[in-house]
This record gives sequence, C-alpha cells and structure tokens, in this order.
Amino acid sequence: MLKVVSIKAQAGLVGFESPAKEYTELGLDLDALLIDKPSATFIALAQGHSMVRDGIFDGDLLIISRAEPITDMCICVANLNGVFICKRVDKRNRCLVAGSDDIAPYFLKEGDDFQIEGVVIRSIRLHKPLAHLVC
Repeated sequence: MLKVVSIKAQAGLVGFESPAKEYTELGLDLDALLIDKPSATFIALAQGHSMVRDGIFDGDLLIISRAEPITDMCICVANLNGVFICKRVDKRNRCLVAGSDDIAPYFLKEGDDFQIEGVVIRSIRLHKPLAHLVC
C-alpha cells in the first residue's frame, strides 16, 4: 500500500502550506485503481513512436485487457506475423492504423497470421525507466 499526501501539487511552486497540516494516510492499491480484471490483464512496454498521436510514447507502460471487447478503432496489442504490435484496429476496413501521420494503415491480407492479444485500457508514462523492464 502506498502512503498518499492529499494535497494538490502545482507545477510552479511559489509557496504553499505545510503538507503535514492535512496529512492523511490513505491505502492506495494500484492494481485496484488501474486493473478491472486482474486474471485477464497483462502489462507490456511500448516500443517506438508509431502511436504518439494517441498519447503512447516509447517506453510507456501499457496495461492490456483480454476481457475488454474489441471495438472499432480501439487500441490493441496484437501479434501480426510473429511480431507484437500496438495499433488501432479498424474493423470495418480490416486494417491496422498507427497513431502517426507518417505511417500508412496496414490492410490485413489473406495469409497474414493475425491475433489480437488484448485491448490497451491504460498507458503510463515512465519518466524514469525501470531497469528491470527494458525492452
């Protein structure tokens, strides 16, 4: 459990009351906060810059659910011909759409080995990389 100080942290600190004034210790379980169905959830690291328009950057932590329904244009992690990818799934046009204007949609072809592994339900920016989670 994490200890939480219930104050608002402003980016520009000019002066503020002592945080100890209203210090409260709350139980915070990140699993309960971020993961709806733990048995159907896994975590991966984003690699590359193809989803930046969707707010997913290189090194971000992705929380992926296998229980979440796959809806049109949802962000998914999938296996395409043996390579794990993170893209939007355009179900109507049977293509994968990157979150970058520099990358054209990939239209699924007959013979492609394609399997959706899960839907990205959260992404977390790691301002300091975790050494044990390096890609």
